[in-house]
Amino acid sequence: MRETVVLPISESSQAGEARRLAMALASRLGFNDTQRGKVGIVVTEIANNLVLHAREGQLLLGSVAKDDIAGIEILALDKGPGMVDIGECLRDGYSTAGTAGKGLGAISRLSAFFDIHSVPNVGTALLSQIWASQTPSSTPYSNIEIGAVCLPKTGEEVSGDRWAIDRYADRTLLLVSDGLGHGPMAAQASLDAIKIFRENVRKSPAEIMEAVHGGLRSTRGAAVAIAQLNFEQQIIRFVGVGNISASVFSESGSYSMVSHNGTVGHEVRKIQEFVYQWPKGGLLVMHSDGLGTQWRLDRYPGLAAKHPSTIAGVLYRDFNRGRDDVTVVVVKEKC
Repeated sequence: MRETVVLPISESSQAGEARRLAMALASRLGFNDTQRGKVGIVVTEIANNLVLHAREGQLLLGSVAKDDIAGIEILALDKGPGMVDIGECLRDGYSTAGTAGKGLGAISRLSAFFDIHSVPNVGTALLSQIWASQTPSSTPYSNIEIGAVCLPKTGEEVSGDRWAIDRYADRTLLLVSDGLGHGPMAAQASLDAIKIFRENVRKSPAEIMEAVHGGLRSTRGAAVAIAQLNFEQQIIRFVGVGNISASVFSESGSYSMVSHNGTVGHEVRKIQEFVYQWPKGGLLVMHSDGLGTQWRLDRYPGLAAKHPSTIAGVLYRDFNRGRDDVTVVVVKEKC
């Protein structure tokens, strides 16, 4: 999983702190001077944009990896006025705040990957990824895109939520765990769930859940869901215990997958694996109960076509309950 910090950005001093944290992270990840310089410029421009234009602006900063290449993911979220014409806003010289108007264009050019979604009077989500070196064109996950937001409850240093993805043969497996309560003991339960998950990836989702249930008996327990994607067979197998939500979306429609009540490691009434048809080019969203369930992707024009990190960020921005750890994981099949 990815470690992420969230920084509120409403004044220039916070923008400076965001830059310092990003540069320190780049150094820890082994970025050279050139790549570190890109990180510094991009974070500064993004944070300054939040100061100038945002309402309830925040910057999510985290590390990512692709085939052992380290990267930094910067996700800016706000509930500001939004953009009517994103293409015009990206043009150098365009400004609504009396600046030189080069911020968004510079961010786009310096980023290895850049994505933006904006709805007038709703807000904007901007995603930038910068890598320590050239990333390979082919990886074990080349046929999918993955994005996530995983953050602790306000005031906690660690999140009791965790997520993990793994690959075995032609199967992609995803786990989301929400340790009971919050804080270090909840985090330990979820970390144990991930360890057992990785040790059992050759097994079916139901068998993995059985192993996790047995392995968490000495912990406070967790809500856990496991999804197994097989793109060649176009099926998804799913098993869930507790309140982890999981939904699949495509152009032809959407459906939610079934979990049973209980707490893994303590009381599990039934471990049942469900099999669903996976739509070509589908999108999977799994999240803990730190996110409200009233969201709908079709209320956000064009969002489903965006990068999974952008999708996860928008859902977190608008439906984070604010009183618990929160995790949103999005997986999209590339066509």
